[in-house]
Amino acid sequence: MLVEIPDPQVIAYVIVAFVVGVFGMMIYGKIKALSTQKTADPASLSRLEYYERQLIDMKIRLDAMDLEEKLPEESVLTKVEPVLEKRVEKQVQREPEEVKIEPAKPAPKPRMPNMGFEGIAEHVLGLITAKEMTSRDIQITIGRSREHTSRLMKRLFEEGYVQRNNKTKPFTYQITEKGKAKLGNQEQPITA
Repeated sequence: MLVEIPDPQVIAYVIVAFVVGVFGMMIYGKIKALSTQKTADPASLSRLEYYERQLIDMKIRLDAMDLEEKLPEESVLTKVEPVLEKRVEKQVQREPEEVKIEPAKPAPKPRMPNMGFEGIAEHVLGLITAKEMTSRDIQITIGRSREHTSRLMKRLFEEGYVQRNNKTKPFTYQITEKGKAKLGNQEQPITA
């Protein structure tokens, strides 16, 4: 009997096809293993827990409905209520109690009454008669916003009632002779 040996090219094609098939199966197995090993993110885990609780609740309700059909009403209530109570107790135990402690709020400072530019300007001029003050000091003393105080001090500076010391940061303000004249002859400067 004569056995015909195929061409070496055909044998090479068969071997290459076999090797490619084995290599492809190995890659497929590794990709499948990686796709099944994906770690679940916390959002999906919490979502799964939520749905699991919903399914448990539905199962309890379904069991209760089945019991209603099979048993008289009195025995259903006695068997279903403990099951529901246990479920509620489990949920209560799982959820930690949130205790909110609110920090004590400091007592608000009495605010200056609303007055026009002249009234507040005279008050501020009286404040800085005794010593130089920063815009922040004046703001705290008169109880107005930072913006309001800044505009007020800018206007007093532009009108020549106060002098701004540019050498220090933050700027300090002191009263000028024009500012003292505006105040008049007050015996005592206004203090905070």
